[in-house]
Amino acid sequence: MTTEGGVVLILGSGPQAMACQKWDRTQFRHIVAINNAWRLRPDWDYLIHPDDFPVARMPKTMTVNQRVIGSAEYVPTQNLFGGFVYGGGTMAFTAGYWALSALRPRVLAYFGCDMVYPKRSQTHFYGSGTADPLRDDPTLQSLEAKSARLHFLAARQGCACVNLSNAPSRLVFPKIALAADPPDPPKVPERVAAEDLEKTLDYTVPSGCYWEELARFDTQSLAQIDALWLDAHKDCQTGAAHLPAA
Repeated sequence: MTTEGGVVLILGSGPQAMACQKWDRTQFRHIVAINNAWRLRPDWDYLIHPDDFPVARMPKTMTVNQRVIGSAEYVPTQNLFGGFVYGGGTMAFTAGYWALSALRPRVLAYFGCDMVYPKRSQTHFYGSGTADPLRDDPTLQSLEAKSARLHFLAARQGCACVNLSNAPSRLVFPKIALAADPPDPPKVPERVAAEDLEKTLDYTVPSGCYWEELARFDTQSLAQIDALWLDAHKDCQTGAAHLPAA
């Protein structure tokens, strides 16, 4: 994979993630590890985690070039992209939006973030863990739609989202091999119907603590937004993206 323009690896804790331990570091400008994924390689650049991530699971030592990214940094950047209610309240998407804002990559490459959790085998590289994206949460009704939204907004910034995993995935990003050149970001319109509905509903929560305001959010309206993002993504994949009706 070329590093021209900057490839940022978003590293999760899926069972496949251990394969990244053999990868050449020079392929990536930055490695962003989510939660426990910092344990996979010693050369990560950023560790991003929610406020309830246990202190005992944090790295004991870090190099001068490594940084921990907490909510004080990622909440404002996610708000730049519409906030958690629309972006999806789980760290796989939060890490992507933070990286888009803070690192301005040419390619956002996901690995170990497929969000598919087998019931009778290990769910994470370290064994069995909590399937956070599958919790009962109105912002996570469709993981596919939330990944389509991220893919779409990244493309508008000139960034291609790809998935380096060959496993079943809830992400809708194109799957590519590590050695392959990433595709160009799809051409997207300046405005789509999903964004108009998001603006109309105004489900913004500047603090990021959207769970404190759940009564405000209509799940059917959020499902409608998800459907519109999936439609927009499908249109872009076929080269037929449409503006919303005036």
